[in-house]
Amino acid sequence: MRTKLLKVGVLTAACMVLAAGSARASILEVKVPFPFVVQGKTMPAGQYQVTDEDGLLRLRGEKGTHAVDTVLTIPASGSDPAGKHPVLMFKRHENQYRLTGVWESETEGREINR
Repeated sequence: MRTKLLKVGVLTAACMVLAAGSARASILEVKVPFPFVVQGKTMPAGQYQVTDEDGLLRLRGEKGTHAVDTVLTIPASGSDPAGKHPVLMFKRHENQYRLTGVWESETEGREINR
């Protein structure tokens, strides 16, 4: 069994990170082209709004994808594998993808608390 790390940034030009004052909240809009698992729950492929606020990552489906999930995160070590671009991190195992983290900027990343 081979495990691969797959990074999926934005597949459309509509990637936006918004900072909301001092509350350290941001919104990342992404299109995920495959179903994925978040802490045991399968989320369908589609457009998502990803919100990070003080260690709570919330995924909200858009445009017909009505999935919602909230998970705890911890600060990620290292730097953004996509450079300066926001990116969701997935780990692939056979035909299933598991969300492992999100990088909002070159130095701001969160890992899913397993």
